[in-house]
Amino acid sequence: MSGETTTPAPTGRDSIELAIGGMTCASCAARIEKRLNRLDGVDATVNFATEKARVHAPEGYDPAQLIDVVEQTGYTAALPAPPEPTTASAAGADSHDDAELLALRNRLIGSVVLSVPVIAMAMIPALQFTNWQWLSLTLAAPVVVWAAWPFHRAAWINLRHGAATMDTLISLGTLSALIWSLYALFFGMAGLPGMHHTFELTIAPSEGSDNIYLEVAAGVTMFVLAGRFFEMRSKRQASAALRALLELGAKDVAVLRDGREQRIPVAELAVGDEFVVRPGEKIATDGRVVSGSSAVDASMLTGESVPVEVNEGDAVVGATVNAGGRLVVRATRVGADTQLAHMAQMVEDAQSGKAPVQRLADRVSAVFVPIVIGIAVVTLAVWLLLGHPAASAFTAAVSVLIIACPCALGLATPTALLVGTGRGAQLGILIKGPEVLESTRRVDTVVLDKTGTVTTGRMTLHSIVVEPGVDEHELLRLAGALESASEHPIARAIAQAAATATAEPLPAVSDFASTVGLGVQGVVDGHAVVAGREALLQQQSMRLSDRLVAAKQQAERSGATVIAVAWDGSARGIVVVADAVRPTSREAVARLTDLGLTTVLLTGDNERAAEQIGADVGIDRVIAEVLPQQKVAEVKRLQQSGHVVAMVGDGVNDAPALATADLGLAMGTGTDAAIEAADITLVRGDLRSAADAIRLARRTLGTIKANLFWAFAYNVAAIPLAALGLLNPMLAGAAMAFSSVFVVGNSLRLRGFRSRAQG
Repeated sequence: MSGETTTPAPTGRDSIELAIGGMTCASCAARIEKRLNRLDGVDATVNFATEKARVHAPEGYDPAQLIDVVEQTGYTAALPAPPEPTTASAAGADSHDDAELLALRNRLIGSVVLSVPVIAMAMIPALQFTNWQWLSLTLAAPVVVWAAWPFHRAAWINLRHGAATMDTLISLGTLSALIWSLYALFFGMAGLPGMHHTFELTIAPSEGSDNIYLEVAAGVTMFVLAGRFFEMRSKRQASAALRALLELGAKDVAVLRDGREQRIPVAELAVGDEFVVRPGEKIATDGRVVSGSSAVDASMLTGESVPVEVNEGDAVVGATVNAGGRLVVRATRVGADTQLAHMAQMVEDAQSGKAPVQRLADRVSAVFVPIVIGIAVVTLAVWLLLGHPAASAFTAAVSVLIIACPCALGLATPTALLVGTGRGAQLGILIKGPEVLESTRRVDTVVLDKTGTVTTGRMTLHSIVVEPGVDEHELLRLAGALESASEHPIARAIAQAAATATAEPLPAVSDFASTVGLGVQGVVDGHAVVAGREALLQQQSMRLSDRLVAAKQQAERSGATVIAVAWDGSARGIVVVADAVRPTSREAVARLTDLGLTTVLLTGDNERAAEQIGADVGIDRVIAEVLPQQKVAEVKRLQQSGHVVAMVGDGVNDAPALATADLGLAMGTGTDAAIEAADITLVRGDLRSAADAIRLARRTLGTIKANLFWAFAYNVAAIPLAALGLLNPMLAGAAMAFSSVFVVGNSLRLRGFRSRAQG
């Protein structure tokens, strides 16, 4: 299960994390994990997807012992450097990742350029000019030696440790094809001018010295490299979640030193330093307000759609945005101690807690690879014992290796993934990689964040209630003009609604004043206008009528925010603003239910608003007023009760829960941190796409499984023929080509997937 939870280390034990290098498949992770768990008192989990090992060991355990064991197993290990929220560190991580990915891409490009002509000449007799076979050797040799070097290196390391993986089979198959081709060219008949490849497939033992198999060696290398490249590229995106979280924070800060402002990098900020936050700026770190008052937009961290009013003595959190006045803040926590850093650690813990991705091909390879090698060795020995020529015996053995060499396996996952994700991209659904697909088959519960997912995440005008004789348009015009002088998000929503409803520019405001936490007042068109909470009007001896009070209470019960408006000494009406439900949310919930999924609404917003919205869209179970840490706990609680959970969210506060869930889906209209932490991104911000995403992911997974089955079936069915000498390596190459065509054709069927959200 991709969202498997990590059991906390018992008291008196240390939790040690190691960065593992050199793993090429899930079986590598299993080998390292097995070796580490042999150590006394050690409980280790190795994650192939994140390339990390999480080890629970006795207190004071020397990590060097763990690193030695990993290195003795044939891989590299190191204690990861703690993440620093600086651009330089993020760039360093990117450059390291890019260098490794770039090297693999260069090998892939080189193999494609060199292999395509080799395959074309071998398969199209019209291209076989005099001495064409020597050009094939010139082109294929660099592919098998240089481009396939990662496979040969991994096979050698595995051999030294008595293990075999798909790398072993790829290396043996390609090298055997190359070596036999060299023998046929230099010592057989294949090197003579005028030699032609034909598709005449004999069913009797042959010497084979007039056949070359360079297209097999080059083609296998090219296809498998393509699969590895796309796999690594998707894995690299996982680590971006942490960088996206850390980069949300401010990069520099105006700190007060000797009464003067001095701009310094955030990394140099110390506990106790006082710094200035101007309107529109991010708060640099966790702290407490020393002077000033403002509204702070904390929706990225808390999920609460309404900004929070702060005054002297109130605590503020780093990475939140100052939406109002000037603040002076004293830093109370910096660096790794901040709430933002803790959230980043939660994402990392959630990702590390996921079980290693078990590719279907790697599961089978644990048995398949040794059996194939054993059959090839037995075939060679039996043919020699029966008195056949050594060349014939070697031909039969090579045929076994080549027919079993995973050419179609190299295409099975990446082609289905590319077609499926390409079709998904056209529909606004981005699937990060094959490791997310298995979860979709088992998902039975979908947890939906409220703000920005089920709702738009933006405050908008909901309704206006006025006293008898008062014109709604006039109230909105005066209130909008007054609020246009404020930077508060609620004020901006009212001002925008007024500007949209009024054909002419809003009137100017004079004598504008703001009362922190209560509202604003000023003179508009000669009227003394007041807009804000009911308490602000009461301070000026203006009271709402029973009719307005009832309307206000009803609106607040539904979770909306109410602004009272008065002018010339009398209350005139109320303006109701709310975070509006997306028009498609109810239909989306119905479609998720049709897929057999249970929906749960999870939010940091108040309970009344959450329950009202849950009722509006058809969600029965609502969990409200939860902090980011509690969101993770709720997801884990569902998992521990036997559910496989998908999480849909959009905010930074959702990122840890998205990473913890078995399947994370992020709204593309949300924050980068949520998108990076999720497995699937819904670009359009349409919740209906969540149902389409699950359908597409399930369809893609089914296609991959079918591809893997047929890729193995073609090879396995032909192995006995190859061992009996009824299948020379040329026929093996043809069978592999046919299986590859079948796999590609099956994958292309995914292009016919249709979105129900558009229907």
